[in-house]
Amino acid sequence: MLSTPFCTTPHTPETLASLITTTKTINHLHQIHAAAIRHGFNTHPLINFKLQRSYSSFNRLDHSLTLFNLTHNPNVFFYTSIIQSLTLNNLHIQGIELYIQMISQPVQVQPNEFTFSCLLKGCRLEFGKLVHCHVIKHGFDRNMHVRTGLVDVYSRCGDLVSARQLFDEMPERSVVTLTSMITGYAQHGDLESARELFDEMTERDSVCWNVMIGAYAKYRKPTDALTLFRKMMSVKMKPDEVTLVAVLSACGQIGALESGRWIHSYMHNNGIRMNVHLGTALIDMYSKCGSLKDAQLVFNKLKNKDVVAYNAMITAYAMHGYSQEALVVFSNMCRMHTTRPTDVSFVGILNACAHSGLVSIGKGIFLSMKVKHNIEPSIEHYGCMVNLLGRAGYLKQAYRLVKTMNINPDPVIWGTLLDSCTLHRNVVLAEEIVKFLVDNNLANSGTYILLSNLYAATSDWVGVGRMRTMMKDHGVHKEPGCSSIEVNNKVHEFVAGDMKHPDSAKVYMMLEEVNGWLKDYGYTPQTDIVLHDFGKKERARSLEVHSEKLAIAFGLISTKAGSTIKIVKNLRVCLDCHEVTKLISKITRRRIVVRDRNRFHVFEDGSCSCRDYW
Repeated sequence: MLSTPFCTTPHTPETLASLITTTKTINHLHQIHAAAIRHGFNTHPLINFKLQRSYSSFNRLDHSLTLFNLTHNPNVFFYTSIIQSLTLNNLHIQGIELYIQMISQPVQVQPNEFTFSCLLKGCRLEFGKLVHCHVIKHGFDRNMHVRTGLVDVYSRCGDLVSARQLFDEMPERSVVTLTSMITGYAQHGDLESARELFDEMTERDSVCWNVMIGAYAKYRKPTDALTLFRKMMSVKMKPDEVTLVAVLSACGQIGALESGRWIHSYMHNNGIRMNVHLGTALIDMYSKCGSLKDAQLVFNKLKNKDVVAYNAMITAYAMHGYSQEALVVFSNMCRMHTTRPTDVSFVGILNACAHSGLVSIGKGIFLSMKVKHNIEPSIEHYGCMVNLLGRAGYLKQAYRLVKTMNINPDPVIWGTLLDSCTLHRNVVLAEEIVKFLVDNNLANSGTYILLSNLYAATSDWVGVGRMRTMMKDHGVHKEPGCSSIEVNNKVHEFVAGDMKHPDSAKVYMMLEEVNGWLKDYGYTPQTDIVLHDFGKKERARSLEVHSEKLAIAFGLISTKAGSTIKIVKNLRVCLDCHEVTKLISKITRRRIVVRDRNRFHVFEDGSCSCRDYW
């Protein structure tokens, strides 16, 4: 006490209250509290109120509650302060209980607008409705802050009709109110309504920009996310960590490497500290954009790595087919005292095993989940094992696992198994699986598409016709292939047979030239994979205009000779495109990187990094 600066000042409630407000450390706060007790001010309302708030700000809610309970006849400010502390710590039920205690006193304490604003922060819908009744009863339903809290509760909890009704009845709306309504629409996937409100805003803060950009990234509209980010930068709104994480996710989705690199450079040039969240986002972005070396550099430099960062690196290695490297990172993580593998870790490492056919290692890791790490395998882990076994040709084992697993298999697992049947052209097992799914009302759109693909691969056009009739009857449509390529910071998208691109004429001229090269090399199109009963020439022509071939042709005419071409495709690369791309890489001496739905393929000098196992 003698070493503290306030020892020489007169000890009055006012001076102690001022010291409490300005103190910077919990130790100083303890010293001031001790001085208050020593001088008999420990029951003074002003001192107790200030101490209660300060302890809460230092995350000592236990001390705040003790002081509150020692306060004689607390008024509305004491109750509101402690309710706010509870809600900030996600203790909403305790906050509601204190509110009930407050209004149940013999001499009832009347709530004010701040009481309701605190109660509404983060509370569940059922409690929000009860609080709403009390808001109306006490006449605060027209207060802008309280109504903003109500809009937030209803929109966040999915009752967008009630939220919009309250919103529309507000005579004036703050940025916070508008952001709450936009957040509600965005969280529940109504991006059109969210953007409509966003565009109506005359004043925007970083939060509303983040909500809109994050929603586009979350709901797989990465181009819209990047466009809005560029607009944000053009109006001189400074992005924060939340913005950058969302935009890096968008870059990763469409393989916009140059845009991602620009963001990394922006962080460095503007002194934005590299923390584990931004580092993990960069690892994810670089790996999905095909630059594994950059992902490795970020991971190696990242301090205080958590399990999420390790998982991102394991997943990155898995996507690129570097299974041994993924196993090393997984092993290092397991040896760390500060990190323990999670269910996501095992999804990543099992996928790494699946991409390289490491069946025995994968089995061992799967069995270790429960025995060694006390993690119960989920549907995702079983899906990884089915994929591992099926792709390696152990179809019966994979089918047995699906039939005997402890969890009801979902459509993704059945689709994975059927996909493996297509890969190994096992029509008998595929038909058995489809019959089982149809008999048990488990068949979905993917079921018919995969069996149709298998019939086409084996030239069973009667079977294809039967499946296509069933697909038509059930309103099933096959997802069209789409490939994107980034050139000069602009992303260009192509679908099969695309004629909409401004440079279509040049693209098709380049495609004809490529076809001439392939013919000179003696390449024969693998027409057995075409899903229609065309003549041989028509089937070969349909292969020539696959979306990835159009994107590669565009890359050849739009980038410097010898530079790397990077393509992102939404579906699995077909066998013909895979073989053609290997030849193009050899003929043009180009490095061609293709990210499909399953993994990365790096084509160099006529070979692929997947070693034809994908």
